[in-house]
Amino acid sequence: MNWLLPTYLADSDAAAQAATAAHSAAHAATAAAHQAADSANDWLVLPTHLPSQTDLLHFCHTMGPGAAALLILLGIIYLLFGYTIFKALITFNCTLVGAYVGYLIGYRGDAPYAGALLGAFVAAAITWPLMKYAVAMLGAIIGAVVGAAIWRTIGLDGNFAWAGAMTGLVFFGMLSFILFRGSIMIYTSLQGAVMLVFGLLGLAYKYQDLAPKVSSTFKHQQFLFPMLVFIPTIIGLIYQQNGAAEGTPAAKK
Repeated sequence: MNWLLPTYLADSDAAAQAATAAHSAAHAATAAAHQAADSANDWLVLPTHLPSQTDLLHFCHTMGPGAAALLILLGIIYLLFGYTIFKALITFNCTLVGAYVGYLIGYRGDAPYAGALLGAFVAAAITWPLMKYAVAMLGAIIGAVVGAAIWRTIGLDGNFAWAGAMTGLVFFGMLSFILFRGSIMIYTSLQGAVMLVFGLLGLAYKYQDLAPKVSSTFKHQQFLFPMLVFIPTIIGLIYQQNGAAEGTPAAKK
């Protein structure tokens, strides 16, 4: 029986090595899965500081081509048909916000997607009957972003950008109740312009020869980015205003 002992020991060593290799592979797969999940959730994390133009360009640089194309499509819809289908667009915005908040809450309870689904449903259900207040909330958010951006663009102290954000928040929020139709056109045109510019920059960064030129141009011309957003906003606002005027029935004499 002694001649069977070396064979038995060899088989035991091979089995132990196979088990060790399988355990290492399983551990590596688990670590990779956790790393992929964390990287997928990075874009859901709120920024810890007010994004600068460099941060925005980095966001466009890391954007996928599918996301860039989707932003361009949505930007055109918001620009040209913002007032025509504003109820659907405002509801869509609030649904995204509700899904985001629900995801963050559900993530703490190991049910992020269930939380996102529930948050999106609740936000959509609340937004539709309370459309006027939803427009005011959207206007307040856009006003805060615009106020902070203007504060940074004109070279004021970035530590007090919250003052510009609060000013824009109050102004745009009150404007929503005073000029309801006009405020919808402004908000949807501005949102569409931002989506369109981000999408076009995202596609431009996919060309290796064009990417360095884009970064260099925006680095030396700080007012270029706001101008690229401002021009389509005005075009969309004029287009929506003309479309709303043509759709309004003429008053009887």
